[in-house]
Amino acid sequence: MTGHHSQSSQTQSMLVIGCGMIAREILAVKQQLGLTHLELTCLPAELHYYPDRIPAAMDSAIEKAKADGYRHIFVGYADCGTGGLLDKVCAKHGVERLAGPHCFAVYQGLAAFETIADGDMTAFYMTDFLCRHFETFFLKPLGLDRHPELINDFFGNYEKVVYLAQTDDPALDRVAERAAQMLGLAYERRATGYGELPEALGAAYAPAGPVGLNDG
Repeated sequence: MTGHHSQSSQTQSMLVIGCGMIAREILAVKQQLGLTHLELTCLPAELHYYPDRIPAAMDSAIEKAKADGYRHIFVGYADCGTGGLLDKVCAKHGVERLAGPHCFAVYQGLAAFETIADGDMTAFYMTDFLCRHFETFFLKPLGLDRHPELINDFFGNYEKVVYLAQTDDPALDRVAERAAQMLGLAYERRATGYGELPEALGAAYAPAGPVGLNDG
C-alpha cells in the first residue's frame, strides 16, 4: 500500500501527537519497528512544567489533525499530571493515549513502576531528554544557574536522582551524575531503553486499515 502513500498520506498514516520530551524516542521506535506510515507532530516540551495546559493544547492539535484529514491519531502522552483531563479530551475525539501516569512509568514498564513507586517517592527522575537539555530545560527555568541557594527549596524533599537511560551514552551519564552532585542527592542509573513505548506504538499502529507493522 505504500504506492498510494504520497497521494493520501493523511488517510494512510497514523499521526502521533506527542510530547516534545519524547519526540526523539518516538522517532527511534518508528525506525526500530519499521513503522513507515507513522508521522509525528509534537506539543512543546515546556508543557511538562504546565500540565494544566496540556488538555486544551491537545484538543486543538487533534482538531487541526482531523481538519488536515488524519483519520488515525494517537496521543503520545501519558496522563502527565493532567488529573484525568487528558483522558476526557481523548474520549471526546475517540483516540487513545499512552497508558500510565507519566513517561517515567512508560519507560520503566507500568507493572515494574507500580512495584517501585513507593520507594521512588523521593526520587527525581531524569531521562535522556532531560540530560541533553539540562541547562536550558532545567537549570535556567528554575533559576538555579543564578540562584543555587534555591536548590534546597526545590529539592529538599528528594533523596536521589534516578537516571532512566534510554540509550547507552557516557556523556549523558556524566550529566546525570553531575546533576545528582549539584543537588546533593544520591545517584542511581536504570537502563530502561524505550520501555513500553515500542509495544504501545506498535499496537496503536496495527489497526490503521491496510497499513501493517511489516508494511514498507
